[in-house]
Amino acid sequence: MLRYGPNISRKLFWIVATAFVIRLVVMIFLYQGNVNPQFDHWSFGYEEGRVARAIVSGHGFSDPLWSRSGPTAWYAPIYPYLLAADFRVFGVFSKSACIAILVFQALVSSLACLPIFFFARRSFTEGAALAAAWAWVFYPYSVYWPIIRIWETWLAMFLVATLFLVILKLEGSSRLSHWIGFGLLSGFAVLLDPVLLSILPFLAVWALWKLYRRHMRWLKPAAGAVLAAIVTVSPWMIRNAVVFHKFIPVRDNLALEFRVGNDGNSNETMDLYAGPWLPWINDIEWDQYQRLGEISYFHLKGEQAKAYIEDHPLWYAGMTLRRIIYVWTGFWSANRHYLDEQTIDPVVISLLTLLSALTFMGLYRAYHKKGAVVAAPYAIVLFFFPIIYYLTHVERWYRCPIEPVIIALAAYEVHSRFAGVRRAKESKVDVRLPAMVPVGAVELHRPHAE
Repeated sequence: MLRYGPNISRKLFWIVATAFVIRLVVMIFLYQGNVNPQFDHWSFGYEEGRVARAIVSGHGFSDPLWSRSGPTAWYAPIYPYLLAADFRVFGVFSKSACIAILVFQALVSSLACLPIFFFARRSFTEGAALAAAWAWVFYPYSVYWPIIRIWETWLAMFLVATLFLVILKLEGSSRLSHWIGFGLLSGFAVLLDPVLLSILPFLAVWALWKLYRRHMRWLKPAAGAVLAAIVTVSPWMIRNAVVFHKFIPVRDNLALEFRVGNDGNSNETMDLYAGPWLPWINDIEWDQYQRLGEISYFHLKGEQAKAYIEDHPLWYAGMTLRRIIYVWTGFWSANRHYLDEQTIDPVVISLLTLLSALTFMGLYRAYHKKGAVVAAPYAIVLFFFPIIYYLTHVERWYRCPIEPVIIALAAYEVHSRFAGVRRAKESKVDVRLPAMVPVGAVELHRPHAE
C-alpha cells in the first residue's frame, strides 16, 4: 500500500500556493482583455456571457448573441449560471465580476495539482506524482488559458482530473454509495461540458470490468452510477423538451460545429470569422437565426456541412488528418500569411510536440512496466476525448480538459529516465580497487625465503 511521505501535506500546500500566486500575478497583466467593451463586451464569456446576462436580466436561459433571440440550448447550463451568479454579485460585465471569475478559474487550475498528484501516485510513484504536480504549476497552458479566456473549460479540466482519480479508486470498490457519487459527479460534469461523455462511460466500463474480473459485484454499482447520472441530467433534458418540443440531451449546437470546421476554408483551424454566413458576423445570417429559431437554423447549418463533406470527401479526410496533427503538435500551416498572424507558433509547436512525445512515451512505459491495467485508463482518455474535435474543428484550448492526464504521463516518463540515470551512477563500482587490495595483502604477508 502506498503511504504518504513525512512532509507530503506540506509539499502539496506549497505546490498549490505557488501555482495560485503565479496565476494571480499573470492575471494582473492580462485580465483587462476580458473587460474590453468592444462588441458589447464580447470577450467576457462570449456566448455564455450573454446567456448569463439574460439570466440576470430575468429573461432566463436565452439570448446567446447580440440581442433578444429567445431560449437557447447552445450551451450546457452550469457555467452560464455560474457567470450569472458572478454578475448578480459584482455587476454585469463589470471589472469586479471579471476579476472574481478569473480568480476562481486561477484557483481551480491551481487545485488541479491535487488530483494530478494523487492519481499519478496511485499509478506510478510518489516521486513521479510530485514531478507531475510541479510540472502543472509551471505548464504555460495551465497558467495562461484560465486567465485569458472566461470559459467552462478550466472547471471541466479540474473535474476530469478529479473523476479520473475517483475512477482509479472505484476499480477496487463495489460499494453502491461510491458509484452513486461517481454518477452524480459525472452528471454534473456533463452539464458543464457534454464532451466529457466521450470518456466517462469508457472509464466506468473499465473499472466495472476490473470488478468483474475480481469476482466482485458490478451490476448494482453500474446501475447506481447510471441512474444517478440520469437523475442529475434529467431536469435539464426536461427543460429542453418542454421549451423546444424536441429531445435535446444537453446541447443542440453540434450541427453548427460541423459547419464551422467544414465549409471549404482550410486556411484556419475553424472558420469563425472568415465565414460569411455565421450569425455573429453576418447580418443576413443573424436575421435568419432569429427568424428560423435556433433548432431550425442549426439544422440548416448541419445540412450545409453534410452536403459539403459528401461532395468533398478527400478534402474532409485531409482536414481530419490535419486536425489530428494539430491536437498533438499545434502545427496547422506553414503558409507565410498564417505564420505572420501566429507569431508564437514555433514556440508552441516545439512545446506541444515535445510534450506529446513524452506523453506517449510515458504511456508506453506504463504499459511495459505496469501492465495494461495501469495504462488502459490513460489510453482511454487520450484516444476518445479528441475524436469529436478531429471530426468538427479544433482550437488550442480544446484539449485542455485532458491535460492533467497528459502532464502526468509526461512527468512519469521524465522522472523515470532521471531515476534510471541516478541508479546507474549509484551502482557503478570502481573495479580497480578490489584488484589491487588482495595483491598488496598477499605481498605484505609473503613468508621470507629460507
